[in-house]
Amino acid sequence: MMQFLLDIVTSVLIGYLALTNSLALMITNIIGTDSVTTATEEVSGVPTPLPSQYAGDSLLPDILLRSTAFQSAAVIDSTLIDLVAKPAEDPIDALVNVYCTFITPETIRTTTGTGFFVANSGVIMTNAHVAQFLLLQKTTKLGETNCVIRNGNPAAPRYNAELLYISPAWVKENATLVSAAAPTGTGERDYALLYVTSAVDESPLPASFPALRVSSGLLSRSYEDTSVTAVAYPAGALLKGGSDTDLIPRTATTSISQLFTFTSNVADVIGLRGSAVGQQGSSGGPIIDGGANVIGMITTRGNDARDGAGSLRAITLSHINRTITQETGFSLESNLRGDIPYRAKVFTDTMVPFLTLELTNSL
Repeated sequence: MMQFLLDIVTSVLIGYLALTNSLALMITNIIGTDSVTTATEEVSGVPTPLPSQYAGDSLLPDILLRSTAFQSAAVIDSTLIDLVAKPAEDPIDALVNVYCTFITPETIRTTTGTGFFVANSGVIMTNAHVAQFLLLQKTTKLGETNCVIRNGNPAAPRYNAELLYISPAWVKENATLVSAAAPTGTGERDYALLYVTSAVDESPLPASFPALRVSSGLLSRSYEDTSVTAVAYPAGALLKGGSDTDLIPRTATTSISQLFTFTSNVADVIGLRGSAVGQQGSSGGPIIDGGANVIGMITTRGNDARDGAGSLRAITLSHINRTITQETGFSLESNLRGDIPYRAKVFTDTMVPFLTLELTNSL
């Protein structure tokens, strides 16, 4: 029965992935439209409003909040050790490329996205629309899916990873996009956490992974026009040269053009002026402030007419911290601590029935 349910999940996810026009690159079916919903006029004193898919707490899944197993796992061994005792000397050292292939007798589909280490223990932050591919690895009924974590310059296979957390609210809302002809989005709750389980060459894992410090503090209006650094594995060269082209990490200096909010009246989304990083494949890349702290994560394309070619939008770490607390009862930092493999297992065991139900109902 579980295999049957997982096959349903797989079928629906494949349908969604074939339609989504997010920055995660589908090489066999590239969609070039801007996926950012147009904002309304700026309101004095607060960031520019964006429409929210989650109008109230009643729309948020509470399975994890009600799960004794998940709540217990979340506090086990949650010591106060520094999550990033050894920050990466260069942001590129903490950067990863999430590279997945889905193979059937008729087609080969490839997706590439960016992520970055947020703890020396090997936890990776990326977008939900990138991490959802890892769900496809649970069955070979409709094809063979393989995801690998790559890094370096050029990107080369390094690690295997498992899903630690993906926003259930994001899955709940985006399951309905299966039948949409042209899905759009703002990046709201579009985040996930992975963790490294082994090296692809079966060598011992590093004692400590190079990681970036995250800052979940609220961003004030003074951040507008502030210079920041965007880091990612943009796939423009891959698009032009084909699947054998090397994927090169890029760092670009840009600036914040605008701050957006959903319903919180605080900055949930950062608008970024155009840069070389503003390409498909950059989803999941970090936005770093002058203090070497990650304040945002790339989610969608921006408004090129306003901010120049290669503009981007990024959700703030404060948005991730606030919403993951709503969904789990624990802050982002707490979700990065404890017995990670055990917590990942509990999350999978707890959420698979929910994800299956939501996706099946959207058929």
